[in-house]
Amino acid sequence: MANPCVDEDSCDYLFKTVLIGDSAVGKTNLLSRFAKDEFYLDSKPTIGVEFAYRNTKVGDKIVKAQIWDTAGQERFRAITSSYYRGALGAMLVYDITRRGTFENLKKWLHELREFGDRDMVIVLVGNKSDLIDLREVDVEDGQKLAQLENLCFMETSAKDNMNVEDAFLQMITKIYEIASQKSLDAKKNESSPNLDGKKEIIVVDVDEVASSKHIGCCRS
Repeated sequence: MANPCVDEDSCDYLFKTVLIGDSAVGKTNLLSRFAKDEFYLDSKPTIGVEFAYRNTKVGDKIVKAQIWDTAGQERFRAITSSYYRGALGAMLVYDITRRGTFENLKKWLHELREFGDRDMVIVLVGNKSDLIDLREVDVEDGQKLAQLENLCFMETSAKDNMNVEDAFLQMITKIYEIASQKSLDAKKNESSPNLDGKKEIIVVDVDEVASSKHIGCCRS
């Protein structure tokens, strides 16, 4: 759905993305590190859904990423399933020190593919790579799953700020590439404006944005 940008002068595109995975895998700290360059050892579990913004430059375009942080607890699943609507990318996160969070990825993937767009960009992220001595999931395990499910893959550490930027930028860039190709295809069919014309904003319904809790900040 195309809607007016939250601040039309600040970006060319607005992409909705989501963070999903079991509780306490580090989703909130990944978002905090990317959006505000902050990390909290005593981070509290997310209740329902929260989101933050971050502006990034892709080519000669400014992309505003609207990143939704979803609760991992089962009791909130009914609340968060509707928030997949309109999402163009997802970061699927597990904790490398807890094997169970890796084994639960199939459940999360099933949910993503049931509620999400078929062209959604999915990045598999093994978080807490700084805790080497506590590792229960090998790098090779993540690589094999990513290859099997056709996902991007990266290990990160929100605490040490390792690969966090790269993981988000990889997702955002791939979304942009897909959106660009769709716009070019549409131009050929003379059915919609192209990327060189008016701004094209891909965003969740404005009413949903206004009614949700905003935890982040805009940063160019």
